[in-house]
Amino acid sequence: MTLHNAARAARPTRSTGWVPFALVALVLIPALAGSLRLIALAGGPSLIPENVRMTASPMPVVAHIVSAITYAVLGAFQFSPRFRRRWPVWHRAAGRVLMVLGLAVAFSALWMTQFYPRQPGTGELAYIFRLTFGSGMAASIILGFAAIRRADVVLHRAWMTRAYALALGAGTQVFTQGIGNAAFGVSELTTDLMLGAGWALNLVAAELIIRGGGNRTVRTPGKARIS
Repeated sequence: MTLHNAARAARPTRSTGWVPFALVALVLIPALAGSLRLIALAGGPSLIPENVRMTASPMPVVAHIVSAITYAVLGAFQFSPRFRRRWPVWHRAAGRVLMVLGLAVAFSALWMTQFYPRQPGTGELAYIFRLTFGSGMAASIILGFAAIRRADVVLHRAWMTRAYALALGAGTQVFTQGIGNAAFGVSELTTDLMLGAGWALNLVAAELIIRGGGNRTVRTPGKARIS
């Protein structure tokens, strides 16, 4: 081995310790808005515009906000290889909690989509997007759980990555809606398309991570464990 190759081999692997914090940062705005909504629903000061749909039936939105914020923050650290290596017991325990939280996020979103009056300024396309991506998140979590029961860690991480990407749709939609409104004006069609773009971009990013080697892990023999 030449000196050049030896230096390359000894070069430390690029750290990805920043990833969980970047994921948490992505959901800061929707998490803040959700927290303000919870304060208003609890009888506190209304610091954001009132939403009559949620005030009339608050329990689903409370469940959605609490589970979504917890899922986004706790789930971010599942993507840290350092956390997985140093605290494998924590990783597995958190994974079990996250599956419950993730299903709560998906099913509460589907319930609100189906039974709440339609959000003002959105149309049929947004309704279809919410049903499709909400169902996709729930299906991804179920498929991820089935994969880890078979001890297929690679497939488990792939499905859980997709589920998490869909859960972070609200964070990306802050940017897609802002850009869409600035570029094309505010309209029902623009709002619907930019909502869909937020989920679609996250799914594309998830697939790039999955196919780029972020989930290269061999199938583990023996008893299946949630990873």
